[in-house]
Amino acid sequence: MTMPTLPARHTPPAPEWTLVIHGGAGTILRPDLSPEREERTRAALARALVDGSAILEAGGSALDAVQAAVQVLENDPAFNAGHGAVFTAEGTIELDSAIMEGTERRAGAVCGVTRTRSPVSLARKVLDDGRYVLLASAGADKFSLEQGLEQAEPDYFGTDRARAQLARWHEREATGLPHINDEKHGTVGAVARDRSGALAAATSTGGHTGKRYGRVGDSPLIGAGTYADNRACAVSATGAGEFYIREGLAHEIAARMRFLGESAQEAADTVQAETLALGGTGGVIVVGVDGTPAWSFNTEGMYRGVAAAGAEPVVAMYGDE
Repeated sequence: MTMPTLPARHTPPAPEWTLVIHGGAGTILRPDLSPEREERTRAALARALVDGSAILEAGGSALDAVQAAVQVLENDPAFNAGHGAVFTAEGTIELDSAIMEGTERRAGAVCGVTRTRSPVSLARKVLDDGRYVLLASAGADKFSLEQGLEQAEPDYFGTDRARAQLARWHEREATGLPHINDEKHGTVGAVARDRSGALAAATSTGGHTGKRYGRVGDSPLIGAGTYADNRACAVSATGAGEFYIREGLAHEIAARMRFLGESAQEAADTVQAETLALGGTGGVIVVGVDGTPAWSFNTEGMYRGVAAAGAEPVVAMYGDE
């Protein structure tokens, strides 16, 4: 008896390029956002995808694409990065950012920046300079001036919404009430694979309202909030920084993919679950070596989007999208 011939399994071809972005994760619920604010937020995410995708479609590098996408989000007050950053307990603004490419694993990062209009552009200058990986505070501000980057007065970064958040923080601090996360983990980021197969990741943040003592979160720390390795994946995170640092979240995802052969989604979900067990919430975006995108979050929502060669871009905000 002749056995029937089974059809060959069809594996869809990997996209020639992929871009994934995020704009923060946390308490993002439909009743809490006005239609106007939702429309503005979705439009900003779409613009970031457009700018990053244009570079990738033209054959540009993943590194340039993630920087371009993050700069769009830094310039939009809907997000806690650059223009729209939140205030420290002292009423100042301190900006952190990192960028990394996966071919040679070169990276640049800055923390405690106070005047650079686009912190991710400063992180890129650190990467291109090549002498260091992470510059902090006054030193980073000085390097920014030396590099001729556009500066801004402190008032440019703060918004009325951020000032209202700080006022609420001080009210609860004065009355001894526990602080609540009435917004979200404020970070923006992008990961990409370009036509050559190179990966890159970038992240930028204003930290969290009421932070003290020069606190630095996971965003500018390579292997915690930002990581790229052509042998595994590119990762950008947005979450409870102290827990993501302790987990080494971004590198942990890459290690699981590289050594265990897990998919981007499987590795992201596993590491997110481990971080949640420690007490940390948030979200992560990933792109694998084959261009497969993934995101994973354990909050009510995450501002996010994905674009790939030959496919319609997707923007989402809520947990049920």
